[in-house]
Amino acid sequence: MLFWIEKISLVVLVFCVTLVIAMYATLAERKFAAFFQDRIGPDRAGPFGLLQPLADGIKFFFKEEFIPANADRFLFVLGPCLSMIAACMTTAVIPWGHDIVIFGQTMALQIADLNVGVLYLAGVVSLGVYGIMIGGWASNNKYSVLSAIRASSQMISYELAMGLALIALVMHTGSLSLREIVQAQHGGHWNVFFQPLGFLLFLICSFAEANRVPFDLAECETELVGGYHTEYSSMKLGFYLFAEYINMFIASAVMSALYFGGYHFPGLYHIGLSDNSAALVGVGVFFLKIAAFMFFFIWIRWTLPRFRYDQLMRLGWKILLPLAIANMIFTGFLSLLLG
Repeated sequence: MLFWIEKISLVVLVFCVTLVIAMYATLAERKFAAFFQDRIGPDRAGPFGLLQPLADGIKFFFKEEFIPANADRFLFVLGPCLSMIAACMTTAVIPWGHDIVIFGQTMALQIADLNVGVLYLAGVVSLGVYGIMIGGWASNNKYSVLSAIRASSQMISYELAMGLALIALVMHTGSLSLREIVQAQHGGHWNVFFQPLGFLLFLICSFAEANRVPFDLAECETELVGGYHTEYSSMKLGFYLFAEYINMFIASAVMSALYFGGYHFPGLYHIGLSDNSAALVGVGVFFLKIAAFMFFFIWIRWTLPRFRYDQLMRLGWKILLPLAIANMIFTGFLSLLLG
């Protein structure tokens, strides 16, 4: 019984934290965009605009709920739900920190420590494209369908390079468990030092998977009005927008865990803290790493222009995929040579 209470409590906590971070990522994006463009940004809702995400959420709830007459109603509703569910499911295998002890009970700060956690991540991330495809197809709008086709071909193209980068990482670490991969990086032995090309490939592919600039061709306003969610309104549109920011948060968390030591930092075991204090400090360090990656996502969006679609495909198939294959072969050769 205690086990299920612990897991349910952790699921609720992670879900709430994920939603709050996604909400305030929208505010951070608007604030940084205003800074880069020499504007003020949102500052009316609450002190310094801190209540702006809450105001936006309330606005979404009160917007008119509109479904096109010729749309497939069931699939039209299913699309944003799938995107949101797939985005939230990825949080299950991420280790957020060391185990902590509460009332004599050891609690793992990870919902599920799967021995195939990397495969679980790759599988769940690939499900996100179904929400986009279904939403675009069900809208019965040619711009939405074109956007859905763009998004699906983009994700398939970049998932290949991302998967090969993960294979090289697994060959180096010898494990598919995210917790074991994070634990192996204690003492400053971060995987980014051993897999720099793999990290760079994973980073670029993460931008494409999250539909972020310069890979946001599925939402190109000048060509496709609004993209796959052109016909959406109210909270169904909110689900799609929220899913994008949750994906950005999860991509940042995964990169921090796989390549930058997760909740580890140099000197963690030498600062004289108790186990629980060290665990909480590790959680804080992990979220600082995530915040740094999320800032990088936002920085790139307001710095670089988007690619043309042919450039996007050429980069994925002719540059990233060969580099990922070469990185995997080189990692395997080193493993055999040094093993």
